[in-house]
Amino acid sequence: MFRLGLLLLTAVLASGEARVANALPPVPASASGRYAEVTVEPTDTSIYVGTVSLIMPPFTRRGDVYRSDYVIKVFPFFFYNERGNIWIEFSDDQLRHIERGETVFFNGRATNSDGEGRGIKGRAVPEAAGADYGKIKVWVRVSKRIELIFNAVYRFTGRE
Repeated sequence: MFRLGLLLLTAVLASGEARVANALPPVPASASGRYAEVTVEPTDTSIYVGTVSLIMPPFTRRGDVYRSDYVIKVFPFFFYNERGNIWIEFSDDQLRHIERGETVFFNGRATNSDGEGRGIKGRAVPEAAGADYGKIKVWVRVSKRIELIFNAVYRFTGRE
C-alpha cells in the first residue's frame, strides 16, 4: 500500500497545466538550453510510524515532457522500497509562466518496476521572476484514503 503511494509521489514531479488567461510573451522555453534539465532536491515526508524518502536524478525535457527515474525508501518498512520511472507534462506556456514568476500547476505519472502506475499532481512556485529555482509541492495518491505530500526545491540546470 505504501509502496504504491511512494510511486505516486515520484510522479507528482512530472505533469503540468498552467492557469493563465492572457497572452504570453516569447521566452526561451525550448527543449534545449536553460529548461532542458531540472533538478529536484531529495525530499521526504512523514507517515504514521516512519518516513518516506524520494530521490530522483535530474529530469530531462523532450517536447512537453520531463522524464526521470526515482527511488523511494520507506523507513522502517524497507520492504516497501521501490524504483521506477516518472514523467510530468510541462508545456512551453507553463515555462513562460515560471519565467514570469507565476505559480504553475502540473500533472504526471509514475510507474514502478512492477508496472504499477500512480497519478501525480503538483505545483511549482518560482523564487521570483527570471529565477531558475523555486519550491515544488507534489501530491501522490496511493489509494482512495492515502495521499503522500512532498515539498522540495527545484532548479533548472540546463545550459544556455
